Amino acid sequence: MKHIGTVVRGIKTPIISKDMNLKEVVVNSLIDASNEGNFTFNDKDVVAITESVVARCEHNYVNMDDICYDIKKKYKTNHIGLVLPTPVSRNRFSLILKGIARAMDKITMLLSYPDDEVGNCLFDPNLIYENKLNPFSDVLNEKEYRFYFKDATHIFTGVDYIKYFRDVCESENCEIEYVFTTNPLEILNYTKDVLVCNIHNRKRTKEILKEHGALTIYGTDDILTESVNGSGFNPKYGLLGSNMATDDTLKLFPKDGEKLVYEIQEMLKEKTNKNIEVMVYGDGAFKDPVGKIWELADPVVSPAYTDGLKGTPNEIKLKYVSDNTLSNLRGDALNEAMKEEIKKKESNLVGQNKSLGTTPRRIVDLVGSLCDLTSGSGDKGTPVILIQGYFDNYAND
Repeated sequence: MKHIGTVVRGIKTPIISKDMNLKEVVVNSLIDASNEGNFTFNDKDVVAITESVVARCEHNYVNMDDICYDIKKKYKTNHIGLVLPTPVSRNRFSLILKGIARAMDKITMLLSYPDDEVGNCLFDPNLIYENKLNPFSDVLNEKEYRFYFKDATHIFTGVDYIKYFRDVCESENCEIEYVFTTNPLEILNYTKDVLVCNIHNRKRTKEILKEHGALTIYGTDDILTESVNGSGFNPKYGLLGSNMATDDTLKLFPKDGEKLVYEIQEMLKEKTNKNIEVMVYGDGAFKDPVGKIWELADPVVSPAYTDGLKGTPNEIKLKYVSDNTLSNLRGDALNEAMKEEIKKKESNLVGQNKSLGTTPRRIVDLVGSLCDLTSGSGDKGTPVILIQGYFDNYAND
């Protein structure tokens, strides 16, 4: 029997800049790695490229003036309400806020407490219980927030985000007031012109606000969906998935990834004669058990992938089958019987006991999370990931 299952390799590449041919860099780096590591390629291998280098090679950047221009175009007011900014982050949200503040005289920011949609805490959540507060019913202003939580800072970054965001707005000569609640409808007591800033529940948040009288309502996914004076843009996600590039520039989520993955797949076929799946990945979908942060601050794990990565795993649970259907077998007899169980499994195991405990998630979300954990976000220098054997199972000899 085979004794090696899934193998994941981080592939080092040259530092990727805007003027590079990304397809060639990816494919050549994979071929060089295979020669160095003495491995070969197989059908159903997976090659994944981090979204940051894809967007960089697309030149998909915007600056604060671009955001300011689009906000002014969409809102005929000097006072806007920002609802549920996610994530509460310098890297993700501060420049978006700066561009909005440049367009406005006043911002009312509705922040959920103690944390945002992906688990970024403004302060130690134990203070909620100590102060006998209910975030679902107790609406706080900034003075009340300071009374209960003093100069609370983020557990990891040490940043007082209330002060930090105030400084951002005031640097653009924009007034800011805060409302702390988990109820987005509270913003309508301050302004009817609203920008929805959460990620995963943005559609429902927009619907609720519209149903209850919001006049002008967009989301961060609606800003920079078209180019402004030659700027970058993302027609599907707007500013969602963006990251700070410089003190005045945001790198957007990639917009042309689908074309890229199929072109790389074709190039790999020419070089290796194998049918290799290709995807672009961003944040993984997992939660940190200490900081309680859900990593997925991008709108999706993978914005682009080839057809072979569609769908969800269809797996039986080995321990369930061995403890039940095959409980009377041992040794080689058990091994062979298990292989037969796998070979004869139905094409859809949803609802069957033999699949209990297998994770009902999309393949691209599982594989993308594996890639994000492998490459990290620091200085490993492996923006390309090669996964081999992911679609193998115990019956593959």
